[in-house]
Amino acid sequence: MNPFSLTGKTALVTGANTGIGQAVAVAMAGAGAHVIAAGRSSSAETVALGAAEELHLDFSDPMAAQDLFGQRQIDILVNNAGIIRRADSVDFSEADWDDVIDVNLKAVFFTCQAFARAALPRGQGKIINIASLLSFQGGIRVPSYTASKHGVAGLTKLLANEWAARGLNVNAIAPGYIETNNTDALRADPDRFRAILERIPANRWGKPDDIAQTAVFLAAPASDYINGAVINVDGGWLAR
Repeated sequence: MNPFSLTGKTALVTGANTGIGQAVAVAMAGAGAHVIAAGRSSSAETVALGAAEELHLDFSDPMAAQDLFGQRQIDILVNNAGIIRRADSVDFSEADWDDVIDVNLKAVFFTCQAFARAALPRGQGKIINIASLLSFQGGIRVPSYTASKHGVAGLTKLLANEWAARGLNVNAIAPGYIETNNTDALRADPDRFRAILERIPANRWGKPDDIAQTAVFLAAPASDYINGAVINVDGGWLAR
C-alpha cells in the first residue's frame, strides 16, 4: 500500500473555493480522494480543477455542518474556512470580534465535534485544522484573528488528547505568509511586504501548494502516528 495514497477516502475541505482550501482540495483529489469542496461561495472552479463535488456551507453559522456527517461517510476533515478583520485594537468592534471568532474557532470546534460523533464509532478518521503563525505570535491589528488561531492550536491538542486512542488523528498546519486573498493587504504595502520577505529564510512567500502537500501527508496513512501536532509551513519564519 502506498502510504501517501488517499484512494478510497472521502475528504471534506472547507473554504475550498480559493487559496489554500482550493489547493488542498485539488491535491487531495490528485492523491486519490473523493473531495467535497465546501464554502459559502461557489467552488465550481475547484471542481473543474479536480474536486469531485461542491457543497454550500456558510460557517458564519458555526453549526452549519452539524447534520452533514450522519448523511454519508467522510474520512478526512480539513477545517480551512476562515476570515480576517483588521483594525487598531482600540477601535476594534464587537461585531468584527464575534464574526471572526464564530467562523475561525467556534465553527471549527463544532464541525470537529460533528465529524467525531460519526467517525469515533468507526475508529478511524483524520482532522486537519488550519492554524497560523498567529497561533504562536501576536500579529498587528488583527486581535480576533490572533485569538481565534491561538484557539485552533489549543483545540487541536485537546481533541488529539481525547480522540487519538480511539483512532482519530487531529493535527494542524500553521501556514506562514502565503500568497492568498487574506494577505492581499500586506502584499500591497511595499514596506510591509519587504520587511516580511527579509525575515523568511526561504527568501520567498509561500504558495497554497506548499500547504496542500502537507495536508495530503497529514491525511494519509504515512502520518498515522502524528497526533496533536501544529506543523509550521512557513519557509523558516519561526526559526529566524
